[in-house]
Amino acid sequence: MTRFTVPDMSCAHCAGTIEKAIRAVDPAAKVSIDLVDQLVSVESTAATDTLAAAMGKAGYEATSLPA
Repeated sequence: MTRFTVPDMSCAHCAGTIEKAIRAVDPAAKVSIDLVDQLVSVESTAATDTLAAAMGKAGYEATSLPA
């Protein structure tokens, strides 16, 4: 499981956009989003950098957190 902090994520629309970006990279990814703490948890075979880049391309800067 990879966790990211996404400071600009503030609403359900943001969460949906982020989830869509992640699923574009890995359709089988398991995505969990915590809007209150602005955290995104992802179980995926895609590389962490690839997932972060996809969120960045969607307009949300994501920083991976240590395991």
